[in-house]
Amino acid sequence: MPANLFQPLPDARAGECFDDLLRRPGCRVERIVSHGQASPPGFWYDQAWDEWVLLLAGSAVLRLASQAEAIALVPGDHLLIPAGERHRVEATAVDMPTVWLAVHCGEADDGRPSPPTSG
Repeated sequence: MPANLFQPLPDARAGECFDDLLRRPGCRVERIVSHGQASPPGFWYDQAWDEWVLLLAGSAVLRLASQAEAIALVPGDHLLIPAGERHRVEATAVDMPTVWLAVHCGEADDGRPSPPTSG
């Protein structure tokens, strides 16, 4: 039976909502719903795995440590955040939900980065 990314949509006004849609070894697909949230001042994500994000609804502003300018995202925009790229969410829409699809590549099943493979 199919599922819908927008129904039901959780109320994220009190805090972001994270839902794993698919989890396989080394890969996790996640729906994130934001409503006016931003990363805390001075906080940067620094992940040991790649993350591809697609903005489905709302709007957001991301900042990558390696770039001077912030990146404004609108529905349909997508971005690969490589492993080790420090990044933060500067803002999300305050007047409507912001819905993200995030694909995490290189994570271990428990959310930790997968060990490197030789070969």
